[in-house]
Amino acid sequence: MIMVRVVGSRTRAAIIRNQRITGLAPDVIAELVAEIGPLWHERHQAVLTSRPRRRAVGAGAKYKLVFVDRLLATLVHLRHATTHDVLACWFGVDRSTITRAIGEVRPLLAERGCTVAPDIRLRTLAEVIDHLGASGQTGIIDGTEVRVRRPAVGRKDREKFISGKNKQNAVKSMVVTDAEGRLLFCSPAEPASCADITHARKLGLVELLADGPAVEILADAGYQGLGAQTGGRVVTPPHRKFKKNPPEWYEEMHERQRKAHSSRRIRVEHGIGHLKNWRSLARHHGRREHMSDIIQSVAGLLSHQQAATASGTRT
Repeated sequence: MIMVRVVGSRTRAAIIRNQRITGLAPDVIAELVAEIGPLWHERHQAVLTSRPRRRAVGAGAKYKLVFVDRLLATLVHLRHATTHDVLACWFGVDRSTITRAIGEVRPLLAERGCTVAPDIRLRTLAEVIDHLGASGQTGIIDGTEVRVRRPAVGRKDREKFISGKNKQNAVKSMVVTDAEGRLLFCSPAEPASCADITHARKLGLVELLADGPAVEILADAGYQGLGAQTGGRVVTPPHRKFKKNPPEWYEEMHERQRKAHSSRRIRVEHGIGHLKNWRSLARHHGRREHMSDIIQSVAGLLSHQQAATASGTRT
């Protein structure tokens, strides 16, 4: 039986043109092809030349899936969590080809970082703090969880993925946005049993704020305690001083302060909501080891689209 290629140039153009399929505008996809294509080709050639060979480089079967189709398959998979079997039927190749293509393209997307402007890209938390300090903006941090499969019975670390909040198996990432909710950074995945404040300390946020520029970071009650360690640069909701029988005037003041703080940091919830619109972050059924690349890939793609939309609006 001869397998016929399903995706031709017309279908490929339809995928690129319809933003609902990939979540990205055609101009953004074109920039991705121009940026990632040479990197993918370079790594592919490096793999071919690095291993012992009996045949010359270039001999043997040729790839059926060109790079553009590999990128599109990865984008559709990240956007809609489409299974590899469905993508294989759509692109007219074997499932293993799709699995290999996604495994090759996804790390390249994760390494791009978050795009703030056409000439500004943030890859580390230190770069985010420096950017906020240079631009005088306020940053907002929060943790988000993605449900994952339960580890197999008998694994030593089986319990560490259980979230203390949801009591479900999940991984956690710290999200940083600006005051308008645009993504600046998503950390690698951490088991969900790790507390938000512990995760922030592991990422070095305390040292970066203590030794770096004067930056205001808004956070929720899960980060209470960082303010004292960073000289007040991390702003959290006010502590409740009266545990029992508080005066009425204090209740009104505390509620007013709490709502004012919540209204300032609500934008990070909007940013997390945009992240979760990518179905691969709604619930992950694959390997947990891939979650860091998936989270950072989606964050980079979403921030690129947000930057492109913002620049188009300004012009």
